[in-house]
Amino acid sequence: MKLTKRQEEIIEIVKVNQPITSEQIADKLNLTRAALRPDLAILTMTGILEARPKVGYVYSSKGETAFKHKPIKEIKVAEIKSKPTVVPEDMSIYDSIIQLFINDTGTLFVENKGYLTGAVSRKDFLKITLGNTDIHKVPIGIIMTRMPNIITISDEDSAFEAAKRIIEHEIDSIPVVEKVRTEDGKEYCKITGKVSKTTITKLFLELARD
Repeated sequence: MKLTKRQEEIIEIVKVNQPITSEQIADKLNLTRAALRPDLAILTMTGILEARPKVGYVYSSKGETAFKHKPIKEIKVAEIKSKPTVVPEDMSIYDSIIQLFINDTGTLFVENKGYLTGAVSRKDFLKITLGNTDIHKVPIGIIMTRMPNIITISDEDSAFEAAKRIIEHEIDSIPVVEKVRTEDGKEYCKITGKVSKTTITKLFLELARD
């Protein structure tokens, strides 16, 4: 499970000041107890923190990884997915390359009206820049691999299945999508995240820590 920045801050505060009450944590973050309640609930449910009555919160070594002793086939894509880099179809190839490097990613996902329409990898950009194409004028939609030729995965699929598809199709990253059916009966994909080779490698390392 990917923790938020606030949750990571809470963990560090507890490590340094344990035992510590929710009021004290809220004061250190300049937040209300109500604002912290969802984060504390998640951290205790995953075992990262322990809530001790009349004492406060303490850090638990049992929660060093949310995947401890959990088979990879039971880990869901929703637990490991990360934020994708998404650009519009009409963005120029030049501006898209800038986004690729700013976000330090290997694949850009392309959307139109909020729905996934294609994907472009570093290899695609390399091929087009070696030619005579005016990358300042040509939109990324011209060179992208279009739907339905994009391999996708959903939140409920396993991390194992994500790794399997990445290897089988020899791709660097796979988009996590939610299927949406419009009033006219057409089905589209709304991108909600991505799983990359780096994601899978980090997961394997986390599973192997024990």
